[in-house]
Amino acid sequence: MDKLSHYRSLIQKIMTEYDRLCSQVANPEIEMLLAFDEQRDQYLWFQVGWTPQERIKGISVHIRIKNDKIYIEEDWTQEGMANELLRLGVPKEDIVLAFQPPEVRKFTDFAIV
Repeated sequence: MDKLSHYRSLIQKIMTEYDRLCSQVANPEIEMLLAFDEQRDQYLWFQVGWTPQERIKGISVHIRIKNDKIYIEEDWTQEGMANELLRLGVPKEDIVLAFQPPEVRKFTDFAIV
């Protein structure tokens, strides 16, 4: 399996597991949804629904693959997608914390771009 296929598989595995765990305790009025677009290398985990007071919609995780690296665009998980990817063997230099400004990224152990 080539690098990009491996990264796609890892991202989908992690996000599917988070979705599975969350759905066991989720509010039935709020749907947790996964959207995987391998052609454009976009991966989303998000929620939509209603509470008695308001409309709920938001992205919990948005990851994309760009220039052979994993860009974490949004991450509201407790453990952190970067930590999950590291645990599965993705090197730090292939992970970009894109939710942080570029001038801050240089102070992390992860890739800047």
